[in-house]
Amino acid sequence: MPINQVASVSAPQHDLLLVQPWDRSTLKAVERGITEANLGLNPTNDGTLIRISIPPLTEERRRDLAKAAKGKSEDAKVAIRNVRRDAKDHIRRVYDDARLPEDMRFEAEEQLQKLTDEFVGKVDGLLERKEHEIMAV
Repeated sequence: MPINQVASVSAPQHDLLLVQPWDRSTLKAVERGITEANLGLNPTNDGTLIRISIPPLTEERRRDLAKAAKGKSEDAKVAIRNVRRDAKDHIRRVYDDARLPEDMRFEAEEQLQKLTDEFVGKVDGLLERKEHEIMAV
């Protein structure tokens, strides 16, 4: 069962989570679930709520997070290219159906490529910023 369905979770500090089960009888089960989730967290129970201190990231974990961010950016680029492919197909259909001048088709495809390059550049910029943020100690 998801933790948000049996308890309220709050973050009073950047390195601390508080989990307060709505039913005190579930306190031990929630604590055991957090421990068995193998997240590298050590919950402490004071009888009414669970405190979870978040340890600072290790260099290895930072590299893993940067790698995951790179994977997400690649997914975004693939999505952008898929939209470009669909738009290019649409341009060709309109060109064929309406018998438009070839110059209009080339101009539309050129504009589409410029937009694609712009958004791929934005994704690259966001990735660079996020990698720098993740690797900062």
